[in-house]
Amino acid sequence: MAKDKKVLKETDLHASLKKHFGFSEFKGLQQAVITNILERNNTFAIMPTGGGKSLCYQLPALMQDGTAIVVSPLIALMKNQVDAIRGVSDQFGIAHVLNSSLTKTEVRQVKEDITNGITKLLYVAPESLTKEDYIDFLQSVKLSFIAVDEAHCISEWGHDFRPEYRNLRTIVNRLDDDIPIIALTATATPKVQEDIIKNLGITDAQTYKASFNRPNLFYEVRPKTANVDSDIIRFVKKNAGKSGIIYCLSRKRVEELAQVLQVNGVSAVPYHAGFDAKTRSKYQDMFLMEDVDVVVATIAFGMGIDKPDVRFVIHHDIPKSIESYYQETGRAGRDDGEGHCLAFYSYKDIEKLEKFMSNKPVAEQEIGNALLQEVVAYAETSMSRRKFMLHYFGEEFDEINGEGADMDDNTRNPKEKQEAKENVVKLIKVVKATHEKFKSKEIVRTLLGKVNALITSHKTDEKPEFGSGADKDKGYWMALIRQTLVAGLLKKEIEQYGILHVTERGEAYLKAPESFMMTMDHAYSKEGNDAIVSAAKGGVADENLLKRLKELRKSQAHKLGVPPFVVFQDPSLEDMATKYPISQEELTNIYGVGEGKARKYGRPFVDFISRYVEENEIIRPDDLVVKSTGANSALKLYIIQNVDRKLPLSDIASAKGIEISQLLKEMEQIVFSGTKLNLDYWIDEVLDEDQQEEIHDYFLEAETDDLEEAMKEFDGDYEDEELRLYRLKFISEVAN
Repeated sequence: MAKDKKVLKETDLHASLKKHFGFSEFKGLQQAVITNILERNNTFAIMPTGGGKSLCYQLPALMQDGTAIVVSPLIALMKNQVDAIRGVSDQFGIAHVLNSSLTKTEVRQVKEDITNGITKLLYVAPESLTKEDYIDFLQSVKLSFIAVDEAHCISEWGHDFRPEYRNLRTIVNRLDDDIPIIALTATATPKVQEDIIKNLGITDAQTYKASFNRPNLFYEVRPKTANVDSDIIRFVKKNAGKSGIIYCLSRKRVEELAQVLQVNGVSAVPYHAGFDAKTRSKYQDMFLMEDVDVVVATIAFGMGIDKPDVRFVIHHDIPKSIESYYQETGRAGRDDGEGHCLAFYSYKDIEKLEKFMSNKPVAEQEIGNALLQEVVAYAETSMSRRKFMLHYFGEEFDEINGEGADMDDNTRNPKEKQEAKENVVKLIKVVKATHEKFKSKEIVRTLLGKVNALITSHKTDEKPEFGSGADKDKGYWMALIRQTLVAGLLKKEIEQYGILHVTERGEAYLKAPESFMMTMDHAYSKEGNDAIVSAAKGGVADENLLKRLKELRKSQAHKLGVPPFVVFQDPSLEDMATKYPISQEELTNIYGVGEGKARKYGRPFVDFISRYVEENEIIRPDDLVVKSTGANSALKLYIIQNVDRKLPLSDIASAKGIEISQLLKEMEQIVFSGTKLNLDYWIDEVLDEDQQEEIHDYFLEAETDDLEEAMKEFDGDYEDEELRLYRLKFISEVAN
């Protein structure tokens, strides 16, 4: 008989699903979660973005007497959900929002609908639940259950911590301490999961955890170059007509990039919290209704945007945590169709985020930095990105046979592996010898034999293991630590901000070491601007052409009696080996080549490339000229005019609200593109005649204009800024 009851219940469930939402089948864990809620049990559901989380509380709310309270962090998110529920019911009052945006009349209407049993779902922000009159009212009506959406906001280890979420249990106790609670999140590490359960006081909750694997998403990381805008335009144009989201960290960048896309023929709108509600709503609707293809946004966009056919998500700036990245990329391919997740990475962006965090309280800084280091590890790793990410969420993944195993750039273009058995042993020994008190950074310093205050205070430099890995560099050891973590030989204690511990598996490995094949991480230069990378290979498109262009540059430089870098710099040659310019006009679209430079040095190069393309039957990439919005060229014009007027550089910088280093960068772009700047008036103030002669002779003989090389050569005699300035004068005079 009991069995019949279950069958009947399932039939009821499917009938309700069909009646309210028009679906005939549940997705993933939905049915199990809903059944548990209907049985009035505490429930914890961890389901990736696109896994159908909201239906897990919407359907049981519609099926039961009373009102379900849904706690949600964002007003925009609540509005979308309320509209969606009203869309499946003929009663407007079926779902309501209760927050600070309502008028007194609207609040009265909400209370009336709840009292009359019309409202099944009431969406509230946690702050609203602290108001006494709301609490008094909710105590007087029948409630079915409480759903805490985006439950990761409870944990300070979550990527979106909200202190007001911490008080939810106290509020629940005041309403009805016997009411069932369902907590839901799309991204939670094991540590955050534990925090949610403890903080909500639902230790008896049945936990339902769907796999975090989204096999239809392709993950890719590219270096962020000086011409990241043209990389983005090229990608978007290749995917013309498809819907995409581009995330930027700052509102200013959102607006600039949206403009650049628009003037280059891409239908795009910007979106950030600085726009008024009407504008935000308009842009959001344009994207949903497919009036535009691309939305350029800060992370304020996308929470609860249920557009199933987003085909790509681009991160112009790397996000602050893997959880954020996972959630934002999860907005692609919700219909199980293709989804390309492309992130542009430069270590400079990480440094900016670290700087930004340095004003926060120490505990917050520690957490922020620990989360940020995981992002660095994800970007720089050369192992399967899917395996790396799933390991972060506490899930095992078989990178050979798992679903979606070949869906990332590292797996498609694997790097060579090398045997690291002996070095894994060294690494585990150092973690043990330092009594499991160090983070990765200090472990690497110990292996390399480099002291700092922490190492000397623990007398680590007196241990036999100190310096045992000095034959390898920092990059090698960081890569090995990341790979032993994923292999489960070491574990990182998140509560201790990333201190390393040896696992049981690691102990066993030490007793019986076996082969351990490792791959080296990607080396992204700190400069980040000088790397020109083609999408096809994650490197220069044509290594053979690059080699021959370097030979041509050398012979041209010899003929003209100048150093090779004066003719064209390496990044320019690398870009030529990617884009194959065959006319002087096309040459001006190459990184660091202006009209003057193209005229002066370009002819032999375009002639050579033209022959090379013909002989090798090369299909050239579609020509791409990135049109400027004018803002950047206006700044360059301002600099040229005011240098001509011999205005102090400090005045030019402050008039435009930029740092001197940023001004130098703009001036480098002007000079390297072939325009002359006469900086004598300023350089004469900074360097005397002998110093200028010394630096001039150095650049005249040098094979490269690399500043690090110059700094090494002069061994601290000159500041970085002084050498950058003189290099500008040198190239202006000799090259332009």
